[in-house]
Amino acid sequence: MRIQVVVVAPVLAALVALAPQVVAAQPSSSSETSIPRTPDGRPDLQGVWDFGSVTPLQRPAALAGQEFLTEEDVSALEARAANPVDAPPRPGDPGSYNQFWFAGGTEVVGTRRTSLIVDPPDGQLPGYTDEGRARMAARDAARNRNAGPEDRDIDERCILGFNSGPPMLGGAYNNLVQVFQVPGYVVILNEMVNDVRVIPLDSRPGLPADVSQWKGDSRGRWEGDTLVVETRNFRDIGTAHPAPNTERLEALGPSLHLTERFSRRDADTLLYRFTVNDSTAFAAPWSVEMTMAKTEDTLFEYACHEGNYGLYNILAGAQAAAQP
Repeated sequence: MRIQVVVVAPVLAALVALAPQVVAAQPSSSSETSIPRTPDGRPDLQGVWDFGSVTPLQRPAALAGQEFLTEEDVSALEARAANPVDAPPRPGDPGSYNQFWFAGGTEVVGTRRTSLIVDPPDGQLPGYTDEGRARMAARDAARNRNAGPEDRDIDERCILGFNSGPPMLGGAYNNLVQVFQVPGYVVILNEMVNDVRVIPLDSRPGLPADVSQWKGDSRGRWEGDTLVVETRNFRDIGTAHPAPNTERLEALGPSLHLTERFSRRDADTLLYRFTVNDSTAFAAPWSVEMTMAKTEDTLFEYACHEGNYGLYNILAGAQAAAQP
């Protein structure tokens, strides 16, 4: 959750100093929307963007076959999000955060789609492969084993933020991302765990196949007015997204090829699209499309382990239970 300590990392201060001055774009035709541009003519993607939303990743069964929300659907979803109700904890559960701490978003995405997934057209995740199921089963076994911190999820260990991925998907809170542009680079800073990706825009080769990283190895390029970022070389634990209900993105593995697209729609909207391609995890590639809203909010430090006794107690309890 967000605490009132502003991040002023030297590298980010340097990026701000180097950021090119923004100039207004001149539409090439009367039908083209004017968007801010940098002096080299590229769309200016800089600023803080909010990607929280009440639109689900997968299309609800009640909306099967319906691609877009009606006005009534939008009103109902946003009214429910604006007036959340705390559910009682399950039997034996001491409870967790109440609604005061959550900030997952109160509006549907700007496209008004019924799901973030746009391909497959039914708005559902493709089926898992046998290898993907085995990877999920291994993670379940590790969580139950609790022999050491490596058995816990990487977002729980504060290595990566659970909504920052990549790819980015809205979570319970901290759904802010800041984009910087400097000559030859784009920098993506997520508020959650303050994850940073420094993405080169030149034609340099990627890392060797045997070198893996938590956030993968990203390379960017411009295709017209769209920034395209391709990322490979993920570690074998996949991205940081946890396992809520049936959306087990932890099935992803080191073969993941992620393609992200960033397009500025207008002064206040960034269109974010990504395609997940991992034949070891899913039977087919799948794609998401969502909008991010420009905000004047400031990113704060995410002190993930500050005052956090949960991980220690989980591991200590597991060790105590294992004693004869």
